[in-house]
Amino acid sequence: MILVLLGTQNNSFHRLLEEIHRLLKKEEIKDEVIVQAGYTKYQSENEKMKIFDFIEKQELEELQKKADLIITHGGVGSILQSITKDKKVIAIPRLHQYQEHVNDHQKEIVELFNEKGYIIGIQGVEELQGAMKQVEKFRPKKYQKNNEKMLKIIEDFIEQC
Repeated sequence: MILVLLGTQNNSFHRLLEEIHRLLKKEEIKDEVIVQAGYTKYQSENEKMKIFDFIEKQELEELQKKADLIITHGGVGSILQSITKDKKVIAIPRLHQYQEHVNDHQKEIVELFNEKGYIIGIQGVEELQGAMKQVEKFRPKKYQKNNEKMLKIIEDFIEQC
């Protein structure tokens, strides 16, 4: 099962769900896909794609434990919740140019976690298919807390707002 986390941002991340839908249709994704869409309004006629606005915390944690793969936006919370459960994660940043976020700080977050070897970080939805082919051989590095670097990214984000 693939779990998709779009966070609780008050902006849509429609592009990611469109790409997942496309990959399901092409049968590049054969697994069941469960989506916590947040404020992203999207409907799929594909019976393998189940979309929920919000999932209760306890149920979401159970889904994270069961998931073979987690695909998430570039939010620190969604990434950390997934890698601390030793899951394989593909992360894609929400981008300002598509009005998915107030700026592009998620690009930095995804790059940081990718460089550390915790996730497969990509910068655009068009890279998702290739990233999914890497998943089987990907062995994520065990997450080690590095609060200093993460706090710096968060502080920089707050200063930009």
